[in-house]
Amino acid sequence: MKKVTIYTDGACSGNPGPGGWGAVLMYNGVEKEMSGAEKETTNNRMELFAAISALRALKEPCEVDLYSDSAYLCNAINEGWLFDWKQKNWRNSNKKDVKNVDLWEELITLMGLHRITFIKVKGHADNVYNNRCDKLATSAILTIK
Repeated sequence: MKKVTIYTDGACSGNPGPGGWGAVLMYNGVEKEMSGAEKETTNNRMELFAAISALRALKEPCEVDLYSDSAYLCNAINEGWLFDWKQKNWRNSNKKDVKNVDLWEELITLMGLHRITFIKVKGHADNVYNNRCDKLATSAILTIK
């Protein structure tokens, strides 16, 4: 199984508002950058969409280290919230509807294809790749304003 490293970030100008996402995929010394934007979205949707878009780009099942500064994304996976939400018919511990169910369901499907480790990184710090993803995400927003 190929080992791939992915960094992702999402951004929003207003929340909700115009949003963008960015990703850097690394395999065998080669880097690929991706980005995109939506007119009306939220920061959390863009964080999820960045991860999903990067995972969609993989052409075969891979072992993935996915780095994100999104506590929403990483904690949902690493703390087991995601599967609790699904088991409770997409209701959270406060008995409220979980947001972004469409994206969570797609992420679950992708998690079935790949062996993914979600790693939380500090945002807006000294991580070169996280900063690059932030720049890709914020630059993508400018394309739709």
